[in-house]
Amino acid sequence: MVLPAVVVLVGVTIVPLVYSLRASFYRIELTFSNTWSWAGLDNYRRALFDDPRFWPAMYRSAWLVFFGVLIELVLGLGLALLLNRLTRGRHVVTALLLIPVMMAPVVVATQGVVIFNHQFGPLTYLLESIGLDSPVWLGDRGVALDTILLTDVWQWTPFVAVIMAAGLAGLPKDVYEAAAADGANAWQTFLHFTLPLLQPLIIVTVLLRAMDIFKVFDTVFVLTHGGPGDATETVSFYTYLQGLQFFSFGYAAAISYLQLIAISIVATILIRRMRKGLASA
Repeated sequence: MVLPAVVVLVGVTIVPLVYSLRASFYRIELTFSNTWSWAGLDNYRRALFDDPRFWPAMYRSAWLVFFGVLIELVLGLGLALLLNRLTRGRHVVTALLLIPVMMAPVVVATQGVVIFNHQFGPLTYLLESIGLDSPVWLGDRGVALDTILLTDVWQWTPFVAVIMAAGLAGLPKDVYEAAAADGANAWQTFLHFTLPLLQPLIIVTVLLRAMDIFKVFDTVFVLTHGGPGDATETVSFYTYLQGLQFFSFGYAAAISYLQLIAISIVATILIRRMRKGLASA
């Protein structure tokens, strides 16, 4: 009875992975020919050493991951602490918070096109109504990537908040009673008890959000299409350009596997950190 599920899993995951891995070792340029010519590690060498756009794209993705995860974790944990204090209407507030999470990234980005419009957008109107100059959100190289980050933070901070709130609700009460009996204040209790107890959940949340932000594509495609210039060209968007705009399938496959290696290294470090934390707990 498990066989149909196994067949589907192999068909939609294993086969494409093996196919793309094989393609990454070939030169496949459909703009010139539909033939595959063996390239070995040339595609990987080209990305790592010869392509002037690959490492900037990786840097932008890493920048989004670092600041996105950091901001979402801090804001999400703060919201979770507030939710944990609610005695009435907690389920209603939680449901309302989850509305952005349930929206497709394309829908969120489409809303962002309107919100961040420099001439007619509501955000520009609000800033100018209080006497502040509004930047050209999607047309300024110095601001466009921040706009992508702001959009992601708006959508996914509630997700982090709900996870953290569930973790807070499951913490043992006797630990806090003992801390209060010893005279610990709220900050000491949070720093020495709440954070260590939440560490495994925090690591899992960081891992999930890091993987998701690292492969962000929808938001970039709709909001800026990688622009202005290449200011918001993340590595996922650059892979799309190579594969579906320039039709360099072999090179796009190689870039995809370099992304896989990078995120696998980060995931391994976080999982080992979580295991050490659980072992010492």
